[in-house]
Amino acid sequence: MDKKKLNKDEIRNLKVQIRRKEKKDKAKPDVKWIIQIMLVAFLISFIFSFASELTLPNVNIIVGIIIVILFIILGLVFDMIGVAVTSADEKPFHSMNARKVRGADVAVKFKKNADKVSSFCNDVIGDICGIVSGSAGTMIAISLSGTLHMDKFILSLLVTAVIASFTIGGKAIGKSYAINKSNLILYEFAKCISYFYKPKK
Repeated sequence: MDKKKLNKDEIRNLKVQIRRKEKKDKAKPDVKWIIQIMLVAFLISFIFSFASELTLPNVNIIVGIIIVILFIILGLVFDMIGVAVTSADEKPFHSMNARKVRGADVAVKFKKNADKVSSFCNDVIGDICGIVSGSAGTMIAISLSGTLHMDKFILSLLVTAVIASFTIGGKAIGKSYAINKSNLILYEFAKCISYFYKPKK
């Protein structure tokens, strides 16, 4: 009886703490950012889709498969970066930034805007790569159906299922790695970006 009462009290306290945190951290949606990310998503999706639609019908099946694999890998890499940014510890990068280590200032900027960076990496690049690789896979299935003398519908389902399984399996492995190596991944990514972008002081 005492144990049940204790559990109820703990749950009640937890709910109170959550409400307090929500009130403290409550912020209005960043409408400007939402509009920007929608426009960026539209442009990247259009470019990726246009590129795949333009190239895939004119290349052989092997090259088409390689293109699909590249889209899957790109999606997995950015998914790992998105997870790493949210999991990383900010403190080491402040120390590195004080010593003028290349990319540390970018890493600090990314960590302070982890929600936006994660949204871009996971939701924009990651999801677009998933959609494009799926549609590209369908095109490859149509090409293969003539060669293998199989039904287009069944082959399309099989190809889509294979792409989905590799994508999901890859993300599962990548997320685990990204959490364990979050600081290293964020630093390497920030270091690459630092050649093209310098945060404002």
